Amino acid sequence: MTLDMRSGEPAAVTIEAGRKRILRGIRRDRADWEVLLIDHHESYLSWHDFERNQRLITDNATSKGLVPRGALRRGELLLGGLLRCGHCGRKLHVAYSGSNGNAGRYHCRGAQVNHGTDPCIGFGSLRVDQAVSAEVLQRLQPLGIEAAIKAIETSNVQAGEKRRHVELALEQARYEAAHPRRQYDAVDPDNRLVAGELERRWNTALVAVRERQDELDALDRHKPEILGEEERQSLLRMGADLELAWHHANATAATRKRIIRAVIREIVVAVEDDQIKMLVHWQGGDHTELSVRRNKAGHHRRGAPPDIKELIGALVRQLPDKAIASLLNRLGKTTGRQNGWTQSRVCTFRNQHAIAVYRKDERSERGEYTLQETADKLGLRPTTVLRMIRAGDLKAEQYCKGTPWIIRHEDIEQLDIRRHSGKGEQCPLSKLEDHQIKLFQ
Repeated sequence: MTLDMRSGEPAAVTIEAGRKRILRGIRRDRADWEVLLIDHHESYLSWHDFERNQRLITDNATSKGLVPRGALRRGELLLGGLLRCGHCGRKLHVAYSGSNGNAGRYHCRGAQVNHGTDPCIGFGSLRVDQAVSAEVLQRLQPLGIEAAIKAIETSNVQAGEKRRHVELALEQARYEAAHPRRQYDAVDPDNRLVAGELERRWNTALVAVRERQDELDALDRHKPEILGEEERQSLLRMGADLELAWHHANATAATRKRIIRAVIREIVVAVEDDQIKMLVHWQGGDHTELSVRRNKAGHHRRGAPPDIKELIGALVRQLPDKAIASLLNRLGKTTGRQNGWTQSRVCTFRNQHAIAVYRKDERSERGEYTLQETADKLGLRPTTVLRMIRAGDLKAEQYCKGTPWIIRHEDIEQLDIRRHSGKGEQCPLSKLEDHQIKLFQ
């Protein structure tokens, strides 16, 4: 590496085909510099600010190397500039569609644009953004609690530190007032010109003393109260509940993006079958693997969860649509649009997913009975039958908690009810027992 005599810029001299070739405009990396004098001359910016600006400019660069992530862009998608294709290594692009332009999607189209090949991968943004956000909140949760504790400690000592600073300023003002006073006492009274100047200086210093004293008195009058236990617990709850702050109405997408970029360096994503595999590279050097389900062709974000289809498919063999809707609401299940279930919605869902309708005699044809039907058949109370099931004396099946118990005919035939029935007389049900049994029917 040499210097070009004409321009003074760094240049490299090579020999090609027996002729000298000069490459001008070559920049050395800072690590290769022989001399670097920091703060050698007075500057407008400090070296720290200059370094921070250079890192920001480099990070905001687009399509320059592997490290830059690009500047923050407008839009609700949170991972723009952070995703890299795990198949071809290119950066993923962001696209919006829909009637309102609010349906976001990540896709890799670098190979298609540059080489005319097929697109690499593409997937919706909703589940990916939610999974990464949840992981970020989980990592930041201890930091939020630590920040709340530091805020409590700071609030307890802040008033004392400020008062100490004012006290030191008052002592300095009193010292500066004592010096012109001694000079005034030592001057010849006949030298009125000097005496007048010293008196003016003394008065100015006394005014400064009075100002510092008034400031100290004001701090004593408005001294903040020490945080009580209730305020302390409130701050701790605020620090621990980062999820509430994350989803708050005043938290903008730009704020969430800055938080994510502060802790995540890059995310390598690949699509395998119906799963989106992500490898999160954190700023500190750690790595985390995440996996989310990918929507199939024709599906959308408003679709009901997959377990709803399986649950309704099992319940239609036991209950009609109206009873299924009531049971789904008790289980806390909602539709894809977060609505409650009704008989018509269950019917529409069955038709869309080709689920057969409930037939009244189908269960009896299979030799299956509900809890109430089993109790009537055995001449026992439903609570007694339920105790037998829980004790393991009577085999029964339940698709999930809250769904009806199903008892098979052969299991009833093998049951010895003499040790459960007493005299075989059925006592009337109380209102409480009757309410409890209806929950399992």
